[in-house]
Amino acid sequence: MLQYLIILLDETSTSFCHYENAHKERRQIPLDVLKKGIRFGMMENLMIQFVYPDYELPQEYQEAVESIDHSKIKPYGQKEADVLIVNGFQKVKADVPVVLRITKQELFTHQEEVAEILGDTPRLNIVLTDVETFTEADFEAYKKVLAMLSLKVEKAYVDGKSPQLNLLTDRMMLSQMNNCGAGDTSITLAPNGRFYVCPAFYHENETNSIGDLEHGLDIKNKQLYKLGYAPICRHCDAWQCKRCVWLNRKTTLEVNTPSHEQCVVAHLERNASKELLQNIRKHGTFLPEQEDIKEIDYLDPFDKRETWQ
Repeated sequence: MLQYLIILLDETSTSFCHYENAHKERRQIPLDVLKKGIRFGMMENLMIQFVYPDYELPQEYQEAVESIDHSKIKPYGQKEADVLIVNGFQKVKADVPVVLRITKQELFTHQEEVAEILGDTPRLNIVLTDVETFTEADFEAYKKVLAMLSLKVEKAYVDGKSPQLNLLTDRMMLSQMNNCGAGDTSITLAPNGRFYVCPAFYHENETNSIGDLEHGLDIKNKQLYKLGYAPICRHCDAWQCKRCVWLNRKTTLEVNTPSHEQCVVAHLERNASKELLQNIRKHGTFLPEQEDIKEIDYLDPFDKRETWQ
């Protein structure tokens, strides 16, 4: 069921996920389109997320945004944001959640500095922008980074703090899949007044539209965006994985089928979360209502397809 509407306020609105936004020329969403988009969100009872560019919008745009309950996704450095986006590694300090978009090499190189950010923001989401390029050597390096970050998180909990890091702490708290939901629970309104599965589909090709404000939504084979129609993911318990449908299509040509690289990365995170949960519980009662994360003998659920029921 549709729950969220993402509205890109400009052609150059910041990326907050795996995709890159190559647009450099500013083009604001027309004010009348913005107001129609807000009305669409109100009529459909959707939570609206506004994605901002790196400059201040005119007063009339700000007034339109404030006419409805919403959250603001802004580039790092801007004020009055609900989520701040950092593109490329840099040291960050904020009083709102931060999304750090970095390459695997940036993470490997700056892992200690990344760990320091955990104490300087209430929540840190790390998005690896080149996850599809992981090699066997990268998997081993990533496993070591997760182990180091896990030690930092464990120490913070022992010290009475509650750091949140999507790669490690999310899976400990979950009892079911908590994926991106693009095309299923969320859609995007672009500056051209058309709907898209997510911003990545818009920036990739404007012909990827799934409808417009005048005629409504028209999502082809919309069941494929649902977990129940994902042949691998529905058997998986790496519940923290975002199951990016754009990355799926980019790597496997199917929106409901992830690549080997995505699955292994997600399961390395899952297993690191398992170890973290066990280690924190050695220091006292922690999440007593949550079940243990079970031991598994695979990193890609596709390897266990013979056991699926």
